[in-house]
Order: sequence, then C-alpha cells, then structure tokens
Amino acid sequence: MRTRPLKVALLGCGVVGSEVARIMTTHADDLTARIGAPVELAGVAVRRPSKVREGIDPALVTTDATALLKRGDIDVVIEVIGGIEPARTLITTAFENGASVVSANKALLAQDGAALHAAAEQHGLDLYYEAAVAGAIPLVRPMRESLAGDKINRVMGIVNGTTNFILDKMDSTGAGYQEALDEATALGYAEADPTADVEGYDAAAKAAILAGIAFHTRVRLDDVYREGMTEVSASDFASAKRMGCTIKLLAILERAADGESVTARVHPAMIPLTHPLASVREAYNAVFVEAEAAGRLMFYGPGAGGSPTASAVLGDLVAVCRNKLAEATGPGESAYTQLPVSPMGDVVTRYHISLDVADKPGVLAQVATTFAEHGVSIDTVRQQGKDGEASLVVVTHRAPDAALSGTVEALRKLDTVRGVASIMRVEGE
Repeated sequence: MRTRPLKVALLGCGVVGSEVARIMTTHADDLTARIGAPVELAGVAVRRPSKVREGIDPALVTTDATALLKRGDIDVVIEVIGGIEPARTLITTAFENGASVVSANKALLAQDGAALHAAAEQHGLDLYYEAAVAGAIPLVRPMRESLAGDKINRVMGIVNGTTNFILDKMDSTGAGYQEALDEATALGYAEADPTADVEGYDAAAKAAILAGIAFHTRVRLDDVYREGMTEVSASDFASAKRMGCTIKLLAILERAADGESVTARVHPAMIPLTHPLASVREAYNAVFVEAEAAGRLMFYGPGAGGSPTASAVLGDLVAVCRNKLAEATGPGESAYTQLPVSPMGDVVTRYHISLDVADKPGVLAQVATTFAEHGVSIDTVRQQGKDGEASLVVVTHRAPDAALSGTVEALRKLDTVRGVASIMRVEGE
C-alpha cells in the first residue's frame, strides 16, 4: 500500500462541505483501505474564515482558493461551492495544476460541462459529479458505466425533493400551493428564495446532465424546456384524483422514435396512481431509466441534504483516488452522437384542459370542432354547469405539443370560453 497520502482540497464548507470533511476524518481508516492509500484533507477554501467549523483544523482554512490549488501537491479537488463563478475558474485552475475534480455543481455542469470535460481530457484527469444529480442515489455512474453497452431511450423522474414535498402535501392534505410551500420552508426543505426549485431551474439543470449521459450528445440547460409548478392548484389535484392520477414535477428525456433527435423537458404532469413514481413521497427522488436490453430500471432515494450529497461526493472521491493510484482516468464525456435537441412542440404528449365556458347549447360542439381543426383527438370530456356557468374538462389523446398548444390558444379566442382554468400534461401511461 502506498504510504504517501493523496491530498485533497475542499472548495466550500457549507452543509455539504462540512459533512464531507467530517466523513473524511471519521472514516479515514476505511477510506484508506478502500482506496489503497491514505487521503489527507490538505486545505479548505471558504469565504468566511472566522466561522467556527467543528472538526476542521483552523490551520487548513483559507480564503485564497486559487493559491490552495496552485500549491502543486493537490491530487483531488472537491468543489461544493455551487454557481457558475468562481467555481468554473477554480475547476479549470485545478486541472491546470494536475488535480482531478469531484463536483456537486449541477448549474455549472449543465451550462459548461463540455468545456470542463475537454479541460479534464486535455490534462489527463478525472471530472466526476455523481452528487450533481439526485443526491445519494447512484444514477450518474450507472448510466455512464453500467449501461455503457446498452441504448437508453427514455429517462423520466422526480429530481427535486423540494417540489416533490410540496406536491405531496397538496395531494395528501388538500393544502394549497402557498400553504405547502410554507411548510416546506419551515422544515428546511425549501430555501428562503425557492425560485430555482419551484420554477424548475434546478430540475432542468439535472435534466441537461442526464440527457447528455443517456443519449451521448451535448445537451445544455438552454436546450431543456421548463415549466414551474407555482400554478398547480388544489382543483388540479381534485381533477387528477377523478382520473386516478396524482401530480408530479417531472424531468422527461426521450430519444425520438427514428433515433435522429432527442428532447428534454421539465414540467408538472399528471401520472396514474399505478405508476411507481406516483408513490414517491415527501422530499424523495426517483428516476426511471428505460434501456433496450436492460428494460425499465428505477433509482430511488434521498435527493438532497448534507449527508446524502456528501455520500455521493465521497463515492466519487474514492473512485478518482483509485484512478490516481492506477495512473488512469475514468470515463469522460461521451458525445459522439451529436444528436439535435428538438423543440417542445415536437414532443408527443397528452393534455388535461379545464375550461370555464358559458352553460348553453352548442358550446361542447364548438369546443370539439376547435380540437378537430388542430388535429387533436379528444379522449374524454366532463361537464358541470350551474347558473349560466359551466366547467368543461377535456383530456386528449396523444398529439404533438405544438398542436395541443395551438388548440388551447384557439379555445381562448372563442366567445363561449370564459377562460382556460388550467392546462396540464398527462404522462406515464
């Protein structure tokens, strides 16, 4: 066994970083046995050096991350700062100075993953990022390695715990969106500013990363269609229950039937209660991967939090350190297919549409004609009327999203339609 320790620089020491440092210290003997050499925390770069960090030697703490990376003796850098800058520059600096990188930075990888992979390859180093998607759930490495000999056609899942907690509470208690959000905030599941979660940005970044791995093509954050869940209402859940469904914020990545393009999207959707994703409760994540030979695989577990995310970081650290000892590197970017990412309008899906209409003869026929004019077939219709007002709920058959969207816009222009109360896609059937 090698006696000289592998030296690790930790960038960021918040909830995740402090847990990484704790595990490295308390499990040092186990990590040494698993890697084949001791690992040593050589420095911790932070913004506020005066903060007390239990279990971390104050002598290791620095505010000069660049100087830490340029020391020349760092073998692996763990980046848990988040955001685009300074993380991007620091990771590049790490590569330039001979250090492999373990990152949990989904936003940066979704935006600049190709450039970071290229930098790692140029210097013969590793870039690992299991913790960037779905916390402790082993997902990135199985897709990147275990399924490397298979063809993945579809990935669908819940990849944000905050939104799943909120939607689960709305479903199980009948709470409204704001009430459920307030509870999520009080329990620490939602940030003070929950925009990145509830508007789907967090899930979209993860979707971009997973799509790139699944389809061996470059998918950026801007390629992912995104809708948030702030407009989901108690009445939407009531409609979903009448259909035997619930509502989840889903990331859906698909290879086109002809294999010539891919799509990536994040939005709320109704899914049948019989679907395994419907039973994912609280702040848990779950992802379905559909491959030609392996069939349908489900990955389930805690998708966020200090300990789960640190577990994924440490798993990557062990793998990268083993590669260092073997003077080898693990799998890098695989983007050989270079498939185009099709727009949302090309996606074939179903709609659940709730309309407020005038309660008088001929309205249903007029609405049905509008659907027919746009080439959209109606599956079911439910109508309720009272005092001259009516609610009309239409569920369509599968059709291109552009045709469904065009139908909705045409419905808004009808004199007999007072308003479009809600629109939601139906998935997982």
